[in-house]
Amino acid sequence: MSSEKEPLFSSKNLKLLTTPLGAKNPITVQVLGICSALAVTAKLEPAIVMALSVVFVLVFSNLIISLLRNTIPSRIRIIVQLTVVASLVILVDQILKAYAYEISKQLSVFVGLIITNCIIMGRLEAFALGNKPWPSVLDGFGNSAGYGIILVIVGIVRELFGTGNLTLPGIGEIQIVPDVMYQWGYVDNGLMILPPMALITVGIIIWIQRSRNKDLIDAS
Repeated sequence: MSSEKEPLFSSKNLKLLTTPLGAKNPITVQVLGICSALAVTAKLEPAIVMALSVVFVLVFSNLIISLLRNTIPSRIRIIVQLTVVASLVILVDQILKAYAYEISKQLSVFVGLIITNCIIMGRLEAFALGNKPWPSVLDGFGNSAGYGIILVIVGIVRELFGTGNLTLPGIGEIQIVPDVMYQWGYVDNGLMILPPMALITVGIIIWIQRSRNKDLIDAS
């Protein structure tokens, strides 16, 4: 009875939202979902869209699997999880093609690869299958937000230092580095938009985070 009266945002539930943002971040601590973090962050716009897509897929897949958890036979649970995730990914892909076609082309196959994102499959298997819908929703949002924050940070760093601009969904390209800086001799670092710099940037973020919190080394 006490669990039924537990507040929606109790301290326990809030931890599901907050710990993936830092102490248990899926990218920087658990080193999950790293491929898409490296592949779609050359510009901020696709990084934001990818982050929002993963939030949508993980929140709703966690919710659906949690609702079905007592009816899914153990031997086919992976198939059911993949079916749910694939259906949501197809929905996201079709929405992007209908309303954001250019971004959809930039993301290319990486939207489809959300199906095999180890963050999503890991949370379904480790959490949604054994917990009620509301905590599962919070867990899904927390982990996908933690993933998305890293994507956005890497996207900002790479595009800003690589082109001097930031591209936002629905707004377009915004010049951040003023023309006077270029007149003084500032030059964009073209290396920042190349794939190796994504790995280096993520590595620097991991180093900064772990140097500030030594406990993360044990947590990972």
